[in-house]
Amino acid sequence: MKTAVLQIILFQFLINFSMAQDIPTPVKSGSSVVNTKEYLLGKFDYTQDTSFSSVPSKYTNHPKQYLRTEALQHFMKMADDAKKESVNLFILSSTRNFDEQKQIWEDKWTGKTFVNNKNLALIKDTVLRAKEIMKYSSMPSASRHHWGTDVDLDNFTNSYFDHGEGLKVYNWLVKNAHKYGFCNPYNSKGNGHRTGYEEERWHWSYYPIANVCMERYFDEINYEDIKGFLGAGTEKEIGVIKNYLLSINEDCK
Repeated sequence: MKTAVLQIILFQFLINFSMAQDIPTPVKSGSSVVNTKEYLLGKFDYTQDTSFSSVPSKYTNHPKQYLRTEALQHFMKMADDAKKESVNLFILSSTRNFDEQKQIWEDKWTGKTFVNNKNLALIKDTVLRAKEIMKYSSMPSASRHHWGTDVDLDNFTNSYFDHGEGLKVYNWLVKNAHKYGFCNPYNSKGNGHRTGYEEERWHWSYYPIANVCMERYFDEINYEDIKGFLGAGTEKEIGVIKNYLLSINEDCK
């Protein structure tokens, strides 16, 4: 009798453990800053924010990925349904705060990271240099990735999604992502009158939250708030808020 009871308890534990693997892991301590300007600017630690959860390993090959919990729940549902149709959705990058975006930006600004095999540090005109970086990378304080709503999926090159497995993934997302609240904010510039960033077929956004953030950003953030990194001072001349951050696919609005 005791053996049978122990077996039942063990069986139930294994079931619960298995189910727990598919549940986002919430942050255990800290508080939330999502109602502050610091959140919009990415100036916070999302690993300690109670509105964020860590991405389970089955959805990413990269460690320490986080998303707003609601966005993550909808992404997992989308990925699970895609898997049933032999479409694999893997997160390459998700939330990036100010410091992480600053590292990416300044590595390109100083020439440590080449862009299209070019050392951009050789471009003396700072506005032109910033525009070159901003073909595919956001300024610190002006990235949708700060909000925990956006993910980069599968591959960082548009050409990957032109054929084979990549085309299969992209076609599935175009057809189905909206059912889960996701859209491709930086679509082809040939579609409509979008300016700013070049097309990014890998970039998908959970727009129920992202659109609220975008509206708040327009209302609460000024160019004077975008500072603290190499190349700061070019943002107003470029019009990073209007021409980049707010210039997205009409289907995402």
